[in-house]
Amino acid sequence: MTNLLWPGDHRARDHMTDRALLESMVAVESAWLDALVAGGLAPPECAGADLPMLLTANDCEALAAAAEDGGNPVIGLVGLLRQRAAPAVAPWIHRGLTSQDVLDTGLMLGVREVVGELTAQLRGQASTLSELATLHRVTPMVARTLTQHAAPTTFGAKVAGWLNGVVDAFEGLAAVVCPIQIGGAAGTLAASTELAALLTGGADPAATAASLTYSTATSLGLAPRSPWHTARMPVTAAADAFVGCTDSWGRIASDVLTLGRPEIGELSEPGGEHRGGSSSMPHKRNPVLSILIRRAALSAPQLAATLHTAAALANDERPDGAWHAEWDTLRTLARRAVVAGSQCGELLAGLAVHAERMSVNLDAADVLGEQEAIAELAGQPPSPTYLGAVDRLIDASVDRARRALAQR
Repeated sequence: MTNLLWPGDHRARDHMTDRALLESMVAVESAWLDALVAGGLAPPECAGADLPMLLTANDCEALAAAAEDGGNPVIGLVGLLRQRAAPAVAPWIHRGLTSQDVLDTGLMLGVREVVGELTAQLRGQASTLSELATLHRVTPMVARTLTQHAAPTTFGAKVAGWLNGVVDAFEGLAAVVCPIQIGGAAGTLAASTELAALLTGGADPAATAASLTYSTATSLGLAPRSPWHTARMPVTAAADAFVGCTDSWGRIASDVLTLGRPEIGELSEPGGEHRGGSSSMPHKRNPVLSILIRRAALSAPQLAATLHTAAALANDERPDGAWHAEWDTLRTLARRAVVAGSQCGELLAGLAVHAERMSVNLDAADVLGEQEAIAELAGQPPSPTYLGAVDRLIDASVDRARRALAQR
């Protein structure tokens, strides 16, 4: 998957590409068919049907073009699988499912992989930031509020603030649940319940239908759940967690951009042979990692807002347009989060800290007015330093990160 207008998109690799999502949807169909066989609702000949092997390299393009006719790609996919499967298997493919079951569950499989990728990224960043905060706990610099010099601080304290945001994002991802979505045509499990009633003679066909969903969820490694065709919290919760990540990275990038200005010169990005070049000004070295991270942080909330709007307008038992608006929006948000996380990890790993410049800027600033006012009020001479509880705050941030990472 390429994107000329989103530089760095290749860092998301195969996450939620057309091919990956197609394979996820086929995995859903396969797991459901296996559950039907195990539950005695499909013939034994269907056991072990290798549905993924029915795909070819050209199917994505063909299914994408055909999807316009039915409004989603699952209709064409089911037709393709039934056409290529053995005659004894074909009629049982997708039996008891609906398009939304397959597409939503396929998306949840993609979201689960993205959550794992982002979790690993945040874990690495938290480790890097913990080391950086400890290393620079006494590196003095001027704090800035509302763009102006405020009071003395240390770079370690600033990094501890970055670390808190990264741990917040890590904990947000840990709370994401990726559930299976199986409800049948109207979200009532009617088809699978009817199959159970007619083919097994069981006393409780509804329980059999529910057990099929549980078995499929277990096979796919997803959380069991009742149908959520128009209760879209699984989508919006994942989106919010992704935005929490880009928020934390955007805050870091914004600080690096500000402190890296030539007139401040306290930080600089890791360099590279061709990184940061200009098409017309050879002297320039633009802070492109921070720029691209900030780009993601600026655009991610609007994508999540689209998903929340779609959730709020999810009418009837399947929405007319709101559901459809989710698919590529969620995919785009997920991939952009992965890209930004990769870029932020690289930024932090190679961040250059110019402690001497921090000291010069601090010495040139008048930032002790508050301390002098307090000393005058107390009738005592001011303390030798005015760094407050930075040591304690840094230790608390680093300890919190250690405990959070140990839990997952």
